[in-house]
Amino acid sequence: MRKDKMSIEKNYDLVIVGGGVTGAGVFHAAVQRGFFPLLVEANDFAWGTSSRSSKMVHGGLRYLKEGKFLLTRSAVRERQRLLSVYPGLVDPLNFIMPLYDGHGPSMGAMKFGLSLYSLMAGEKQHEIFSRDQILGRVPKVRQTGLLSGVGFKDAQVDDARLVLRLIFDGCDQGGHARNYTRATAIERNARGDVVGVHLKDADTGHNRLVKTPVVINATGAFAETLHPSPVKGFHIRPLRGSHLIFPGELYPMDRVISFIHPQDNRAVFLFPWEGCLFLGTTDVDHRGDVTKEPCITMAEAQYLMAGLAHILPDLKVCLDDCIASIAGVRPILSKKKVAASKESREHVVWKEGGLITVTGGKLTTFQLLAGDAMKAAQKYLPRYPKNKPGPGEVSGAAPGLETGLKDGGATKFVPGLGQGRLSPKVILRLWGRYGARVSDMADICREEDFTPIGNTQTLWAELCHGARHEQIRHLSDLLLRRVRIGLFLPHGGMNIMAEIQARIQPFLHWDEARWTREKKAYERVWQEAYAPPGRKIKLPE
Repeated sequence: MRKDKMSIEKNYDLVIVGGGVTGAGVFHAAVQRGFFPLLVEANDFAWGTSSRSSKMVHGGLRYLKEGKFLLTRSAVRERQRLLSVYPGLVDPLNFIMPLYDGHGPSMGAMKFGLSLYSLMAGEKQHEIFSRDQILGRVPKVRQTGLLSGVGFKDAQVDDARLVLRLIFDGCDQGGHARNYTRATAIERNARGDVVGVHLKDADTGHNRLVKTPVVINATGAFAETLHPSPVKGFHIRPLRGSHLIFPGELYPMDRVISFIHPQDNRAVFLFPWEGCLFLGTTDVDHRGDVTKEPCITMAEAQYLMAGLAHILPDLKVCLDDCIASIAGVRPILSKKKVAASKESREHVVWKEGGLITVTGGKLTTFQLLAGDAMKAAQKYLPRYPKNKPGPGEVSGAAPGLETGLKDGGATKFVPGLGQGRLSPKVILRLWGRYGARVSDMADICREEDFTPIGNTQTLWAELCHGARHEQIRHLSDLLLRRVRIGLFLPHGGMNIMAEIQARIQPFLHWDEARWTREKKAYERVWQEAYAPPGRKIKLPE
């Protein structure tokens, strides 16, 4: 059984500050290059934007319209790489976009953009639909002015699980990672070079100095706290993107409906994920405290519902049907104020004597950010790395994944698979999210744990595994990020809390007083940041 390393050493080749997808990508890249890194995150891993995105791994079709061909090409290539490396975690997803007379892009513009999109991907990834085909594929779609439509391919990911996969794969290959550990100050020598970083444990308040020649600042919206912008007038502009979540049975679908919002001509999406429907996203300035959990506003909710009513006017869905919401803050770099949706998603790297800041960018291109950060840090890193990646580790794929699935070998990792208890799709899902650690899940779980939690696609075994092996400090870590049932179940899962407690108590060892505190804290967080907007839900006693 795995015993995760929780201690912090005195010396590291580099320290990565920030446990979102950018920091996780740098951490993973550093381990693969043979270095000994430490990753620290002030809150929980993936606490910020990296658990609150639109879950899309996409090429950035809209960037073609802005003439950013290189950005689109890079994103398309990264999407294809992620589909190859992380099957079961990053999955193909089809989009469909109805086209209207006098509103939104024309068929000619879409054909041109999608042809370039397919060319960059190396294969045709789009198709053209007639008006009748759109009516057949998108029930209840607005018919007034409908001309035709297009379809194209992209991909979808559990964003938080991608972060966790990168971090825990990196830990299993020799790196160290700690959540709830804040970097409070950078230590420099007389020449101004980085020689260490001061860390503080969020729960105990314990302080310590870790020696390192490199600190990589990947804190997103907090980046200027550690490293003020070196460019005059060039600062992080926090932009909020929010989503509404509905039960999937309200409008069964197997693809994304992309449409142009009538109010501001922005692209908005209705998409399926984990058996639910997500409607999003907004793009507005976030003026709240970025250290607090962001939440959707009623104005954003009304904006999204107006868009839904426009594209599906006969769909009988209202805000009262919403079961949850999420809001994330994007760290966009801005030189001048333009419309939020027109701000660039490109990233930047700042260097200052061993302090490397990387910020901006998109989830899809996180590895490109990681590569640029490592390149910038190269002159400060040890010439000969202490660790050497083992065979097959550099790909990032779970060891033996392809062979195991092809030959049925994966069944040995999960009890009951040989008797057909889990489908190949579920096996692939577990492999994608946990990689080789799926064997740990088998070690601690009973066969009856490999059953879904309620009507979700999440297994009880995943909940138990997260509690035992994935650095859980608080109940919200487990229910909102290690698994996502806090988004999928009514009332955030509070109505089944007794069973949740019974299942994971053997792995967390919290006493009743701790459980009482954690349940109250989880209820408060869920009500403030994840509940349907404008409604105070009375949770079960």
